[in-house]
Amino acid sequence: MKLREEILSAHSKEHSLYIAGWIGGDAKRFSQLMQLFLEDEYRVVQRSAWIISLVAEKHSELMTPHLPEMVARMETAGLPSAVKRNVLRVMQHMPLPPELHGPVMNACFQYLEDPKEMIAIKAFSMTILSNLAQAYPDIKNEIRILLEDLLEHDPSPGIRSRAKKVMKDIS
Repeated sequence: MKLREEILSAHSKEHSLYIAGWIGGDAKRFSQLMQLFLEDEYRVVQRSAWIISLVAEKHSELMTPHLPEMVARMETAGLPSAVKRNVLRVMQHMPLPPELHGPVMNACFQYLEDPKEMIAIKAFSMTILSNLAQAYPDIKNEIRILLEDLLEHDPSPGIRSRAKKVMKDIS
């Protein structure tokens, strides 16, 4: 399969699942997908992000060697929301190497503080910060303050639900 051409040929859940199935647990194919995600044009990057999250649900071990590159990508200005959302969706369910804790923590705090950020990105950021708070209990108060502010200014159902869960987890 010519992966880039296949990604551009259609954009649907079924097609993304098809490509994710083709990649399966194959590290070489996953690396090819990651290269597209990290280096290609906007549409390819956006669609690749979704496929990455689908593959990572079943084969999270494939993500580990690529985490430093993904974290560096998160720090890129003007990163599309779809990319942030899918990267964070994956990271919330996997252990992160200690050397990435600082950059991931900074990005997640920035996403929570940004009033224009999407609800899903904020929700995934909350979970990641809650996970990191187990290793860094000093951040619990900062998380609590941010969540209280979010609940006051953006009481959407998604924010309320995740914030309550995270508040309970960090208490």
